[in-house]
Amino acid sequence: MFTGIVEEMGTVRALEVSGESARIKIVARKVMTDVRLGDSIAVNGVCLTVSSFSGHSFTADVMPETLRKTNLLYLKPGDQVNLERALALGGRLGGHLVSGHIDGTGKVREKYNEGNAIIFHFSAQPEVLRLLVPKGSVAVDGISLTVATVDRDTFSVSVIPHTALETTLGYRKTGDTVNLENDMIGKYVDRLLSACQEARHKDISMDFLKATGFIQ
Repeated sequence: MFTGIVEEMGTVRALEVSGESARIKIVARKVMTDVRLGDSIAVNGVCLTVSSFSGHSFTADVMPETLRKTNLLYLKPGDQVNLERALALGGRLGGHLVSGHIDGTGKVREKYNEGNAIIFHFSAQPEVLRLLVPKGSVAVDGISLTVATVDRDTFSVSVIPHTALETTLGYRKTGDTVNLENDMIGKYVDRLLSACQEARHKDISMDFLKATGFIQ
């Protein structure tokens, strides 16, 4: 579990693609201070497991589903990525609950300044846009952001100077691909409402909740 508050930008040392899988090596500093094998680190919002580490770098395996669903496949040596360690119990929840499981990708449609802020408009798939609400939360490349507007095929966010400086978002250009994760609570509510609609007149009972996967 993550918060969407990026701790640092790391640098891709290597991305080795083999068939439909890959292995990525990232140079970092802050996230390496207490790293252990098996730790979860969000890389551009993608939850990856540390498979090895040495000095100021760590390596993680990337499975086919992750390559298909995210922008990690487009990375190359020298690219910067957003990094965040998993949330520690008792830590501050400065952003919102982020699982690190990407729902889809979007593209930077438009980028312009408004006062001290940078306004981004992103295109996204219908299934992602459907769960976005104005003033709700969305993770863009692992960054917790507040949705400003939602249209039929785009949504917008307003980014403060600190976020632009401390994350890769400040370097994003029109046409760039970004990872998107919807708000976790919104996804659970949508699942429950969809199940209720399918069940129509069925009562919500313990058996119904078990059958639809909400309880064990």
